[in-house]
Amino acid sequence: MGLFSKIFSKKKNETAVPEERTVLSIKIGDIITYDLTDYEVVGKITYRDGGYEWYSYQLLEGNDTIWLSAEMDDELELGIYRKVQFPIQKPFPKEITYENSTYYLEETGSARVTGEGRSNSLTGSETQYAEYMDTKEESYLSFESWGTEIEASHGYSIEAYEIKILAGSK
Repeated sequence: MGLFSKIFSKKKNETAVPEERTVLSIKIGDIITYDLTDYEVVGKITYRDGGYEWYSYQLLEGNDTIWLSAEMDDELELGIYRKVQFPIQKPFPKEITYENSTYYLEETGSARVTGEGRSNSLTGSETQYAEYMDTKEESYLSFESWGTEIEASHGYSIEAYEIKILAGSK
């Protein structure tokens, strides 16, 4: 291989195109466009409950933080969540009223987590969770128990075509 071949081949390797992302392979530093707003992925939590796995991505734009949840059940399920203030204690009740809507318990369990980015400190933790759905099946409440604190989030489903992923890293 000649001198020029070596120089040009190195440049090709240094400018390698980042791999294409899906909602199940988003990485810290990627940019997610949702609802005409660009968000940076600053945190990622991988949950494992038995053989089942799902993801939550912390998306940041200025001071606005939302969470994108992604899981492959029988089909791809995506949701956008925002943290809310909601006083709740364990054991999680069968039904809850929030903003004049009734939500029914859909699923509970415990999951081991791995965190990346801003969520790195959660690696090795275990959370107990509860998922609720409203009667119209349009809105969700999610609760996660982290030690003595219970975090609450309110969300709704979205379709994959509603977001665009721009790989920010290789």
